[in-house]
Amino acid sequence: MTDSHFLLEPITVAWDEPMLLVRKPRCPDRFLWADQWHEIVELLGEWRDYRRRGRMASNMRPEHAERASQRGSRGVGRFYFRVRDGQGVVYELYFDRAAAGDDPARRGWFLSRAVDEPEDL
Repeated sequence: MTDSHFLLEPITVAWDEPMLLVRKPRCPDRFLWADQWHEIVELLGEWRDYRRRGRMASNMRPEHAERASQRGSRGVGRFYFRVRDGQGVVYELYFDRAAAGDDPARRGWFLSRAVDEPEDL
């Protein structure tokens, strides 16, 4: 049985090559969590979630919100990555591209969860 730990903690990420599109990031090469760098050795999956959250959830007409949830809109969306580090632990991390006027604590990179037994995913 998989032991999964939900964390939702901010992290620092780094790439070997510079990012070209900051608001549409690719999977990082490493991340810093709990004062330790984790090298990403495998990208297991990635997906996007363009649902509007918080105050952004009600600032658009329903027909426009439906379209935006499929392809995104400025300052809204999360980019998720399921990765394996060099120790074999699987993590889910995401980039939240919250709008500049939103709470700065919502913007940036977060570690969503760690999975102790990745073969059960």
